[in-house]
Amino acid sequence: MLIVKKFGGTSVANKERIVNVAKRCIEDYKKGNQIVVVLSAMGKQTDVLLEMANEINPKASRRELDMLLTTGEQTSVALMAMAMDALGVPAVSMNGFQVAMHTTTDYGNARLKRIDTERIRYELDNRKIVVITGFQGVNKYDDYTTLGRGGSDTTAVALAAALHADACEIYTDVDGVFTADPRVVPDARKLDAITYDEMLELASLGAGVLHNRSVEMAKKYGVQLVVRSSLNTKEGTVVKEESNMEKMLVSGVAIDKNVAQISVEGLENKPGVAFKLFQHLANHKVNVDMILQSVEHNGTQDISFTVTEEMADTAMETLERHGNTSLKCEKTTVSTDVAKVSIVGAGMMTNAGVAAKMFEALYDAGVNIRQISTSEIRVTVLVDERYVEDAAQAVHEAFSLAQVK
Repeated sequence: MLIVKKFGGTSVANKERIVNVAKRCIEDYKKGNQIVVVLSAMGKQTDVLLEMANEINPKASRRELDMLLTTGEQTSVALMAMAMDALGVPAVSMNGFQVAMHTTTDYGNARLKRIDTERIRYELDNRKIVVITGFQGVNKYDDYTTLGRGGSDTTAVALAAALHADACEIYTDVDGVFTADPRVVPDARKLDAITYDEMLELASLGAGVLHNRSVEMAKKYGVQLVVRSSLNTKEGTVVKEESNMEKMLVSGVAIDKNVAQISVEGLENKPGVAFKLFQHLANHKVNVDMILQSVEHNGTQDISFTVTEEMADTAMETLERHGNTSLKCEKTTVSTDVAKVSIVGAGMMTNAGVAAKMFEALYDAGVNIRQISTSEIRVTVLVDERYVEDAAQAVHEAFSLAQVK
């Protein structure tokens, strides 16, 4: 078997954990498997590098930031290969340039285009464990690029697809995918399995176990994922196309505090206004999530929407620049003291009353809803941030997702 194993930063945070990961990989290697290991930077190394960059130049170019940040993963893979060699197993470390992992030119948030597998196959055929940097690639200018936060998950899935791997295992500091964040909802329980679509929704809504682009890629190429802990040998959570998992109505609850709500008031109520508003935002690469349009009042309407907190300033600057010209709005406001609470479950498609049950739970908990967004398998509400954890616990309990005592 060919197995791709990805380990996050906490799994390789120090010498002891690096040796622990090396031993786990060697166990499967000694069973006759071919092993490809994908690593993130050690611990909080990426944050440390960003702090250093900010001290030197707060306005550093994205190209130079990528040049700097890729050193974090290169440190991890080199030390891992050394650890495996010390344990008597041949290993070779490779970075995004050596593989090569070809990406788009978007520094800081590049996307993988293709992966050259010849060198990897050569090393595997020579019975070496291949240890590869996650999170990075190289563009057409031969510059290093990074794939954005959580990009190592995407690297692992892409490698599994390109190599036609038999398994892709994502190791983290938790035991798998839970019905909610155990730090917020202590009674959350681990799921044995979850569908790609459910996992994609959860990942997009703030569940930090998997990067959403990695789930998209896994679904596209049919890569079955297993999310498990690097700190113990418990069975993890399988992410696949279909899951019977007890026919659960709701699979999980997610919260996201990285949200800002922007309101544009007094817009003319005529065709093309919404197009102009969101086109201006798109031109400045502002991704918009939940959208709410009010009913007409004296020939005007209001539109509210959410963005990530990082994009709030860019969005407001864009709206203020066009507010008195093409948009002709009365005023724009922003609120960052909000958060999203979402429920996700494939069972919603065939069951009525799910949203009502969620809203009832929030009502009983005294939590007011500011905005609502839905899809076939998701209901998301926007609430005041100070109530988000109470809201998550109430909804989790309402759908009986807690572990059986």
